[in-house]
Amino acid sequence: MAHGIIGLLDVVINHAWLSKLPSRRECLAEERLHSTREFLFAALFASLAWTEWHGAFVWWIVALLGAELLVSARDVVVEGEVRLLPPSERFLHLFLFMNLGVMYTLTGQALLAWHALPAGLAPADHGWASWVLSAMALGALAWSVRYARASLRLGRMEPAPA
Repeated sequence: MAHGIIGLLDVVINHAWLSKLPSRRECLAEERLHSTREFLFAALFASLAWTEWHGAFVWWIVALLGAELLVSARDVVVEGEVRLLPPSERFLHLFLFMNLGVMYTLTGQALLAWHALPAGLAPADHGWASWVLSAMALGALAWSVRYARASLRLGRMEPAPA
């Protein structure tokens, strides 16, 4: 949940407000990566909100986490090539990457326990946390669609003159 909150701050403050990424043609590749990452987080939050993934089904969560890590690593390179990040964005990215390590550690412990169980999906009610994860899944999906629409619009724009 902390990752979703810090990520939301990064998206709203840095991507939309300060850097205005959806209106900058040179940020097309970055917007595509952001759309993909938000979609992965939407799937991850939705997958963990009300369900436990047992046995071989654990690999679905591992795949989402691995794909997110690859997309984020590529995003660091792309955004560094395209624009100068404001201090607030560098600061939030530091916390996002630190929190990612915590998230992987805690989720990994649960996945190890789930992997030892017979394969299948088990319903899980985490109380208020299930509802928060569900809301975060919807929010991440909405931002993914927003980024995808911006990517389509940016892809149709003429490149700025050199």
